[in-house]
Amino acid sequence: MNLWSKWTEWREKSKQKRISEMEQQGKCPDCRGRGIHLMPNEYYYTDPLYCPGCDGSGQYSDWASRSY
Repeated sequence: MNLWSKWTEWREKSKQKRISEMEQQGKCPDCRGRGIHLMPNEYYYTDPLYCPGCDGSGQYSDWASRSY
């Protein structure tokens, strides 16, 4: 197993762990339950006072229904 594979595997496990922790707490994994997403970048611009993952509610159920 090369270094790239290990890094990719670690990132995926980390992502799944964060999602399961947020699910237990009932919070959106993208904004961590705040309803705002302060991570705009040059590829995807969004209103910083609105999380597109949960429609600004901060709820895991809204995030899960929108995930693709």
